Amino acid sequence: MATAPARGKSATDKTIQRDIIAISDDIRQRHGWLKHQNAIGFGIFAIAIAGCTLNAVLYLQGMMPGWAVILLTAFWTSLLHELEHDLIHWMYFKNNKVVHHLMMLGVYLWRPTTINPWVRRHLHFHHHKHSGSETDLEERGITNGEKWGLKRLIMVGDNMLAVYLRAFKYLTEPRKLYRRGVITRQDLKNFRLIGLVSYNPLGVMVHAVWHFFVAYHLLNGVAWLAGSSIPWPEVVSAQLSWITPLVVVLIAPNMLRTFCLHFISSNMHYYGDNEPGKITEQCQVLNVWWLWPLQAFCFNFGSTHAIHHFVVRDPFYVRQMTAKRAHEVLRENGVRFNDLGTFRRANRMHEKPQAA
Repeated sequence: MATAPARGKSATDKTIQRDIIAISDDIRQRHGWLKHQNAIGFGIFAIAIAGCTLNAVLYLQGMMPGWAVILLTAFWTSLLHELEHDLIHWMYFKNNKVVHHLMMLGVYLWRPTTINPWVRRHLHFHHHKHSGSETDLEERGITNGEKWGLKRLIMVGDNMLAVYLRAFKYLTEPRKLYRRGVITRQDLKNFRLIGLVSYNPLGVMVHAVWHFFVAYHLLNGVAWLAGSSIPWPEVVSAQLSWITPLVVVLIAPNMLRTFCLHFISSNMHYYGDNEPGKITEQCQVLNVWWLWPLQAFCFNFGSTHAIHHFVVRDPFYVRQMTAKRAHEVLRENGVRFNDLGTFRRANRMHEKPQAA
């Protein structure tokens, strides 16, 4: 998007970047196998997809309970999310476009509730340049900047409800930004195109199946509590024979993973109160102990993602290896850790100013 360029990195940002690169270089030197980055990425890709497939087969054969499939597949798809993020930054098979795009397709098909990764690439690069701004569509799309409450909690875990519940804002806000000179007329066209292709057709169809499944069982539950039952037409009930297995082996794991990732990401990234281009103000390290159940399904995202904002070149497994020493660098240079005030500030941003 043709927004004004972000300011250059501050001296502190450059110091953090230099020190973390030194840590990463040291780890790469001590572990020679890390130079095989393409092979490692493809190996993780193959193992994660094999894990998802095995879970599905075991469930369909009655050998694994549904709850176990959902938990294990959510973990495997968290690896696929990290791979997608690395692929967006061209970390695997940059010089072999066929394999690169096949991997992009694979991580998309096993995470069909997500935005199209080729569209996300453009949004993600913009996110790095303008993190926390009004035009940071990637973070705003996962509720960053929204007031905390039941509505945001629902939107955190359901990408399509996040679209439906903010439809009016999506229709009106781009033009307001244009009138204020924040975006250009071309950006307006880009917003419309992004809205058209981000979840179409795969994401829309998969979420429709999920919403049918949830509504069906929710209405049955309400009817049961009322001492009644719903006489569903046979054509409706018959759909559960294929919808239920699809939900268990694919959709529910991704809804769980999405909630965990978006809850962590939308609270570790700052919105609206950060200086443009200053990376130390873009995000925090969010690794407080009670978030570990969520971290388990987004591969420790809250603890390691801030490292990525300073050093983009490292794949996710290298960030995990550098985390302990990198955290010392971040802390020494003023990056915030477990700033839980982020929850309160999100609500204060929406408070109406008091009359004088």
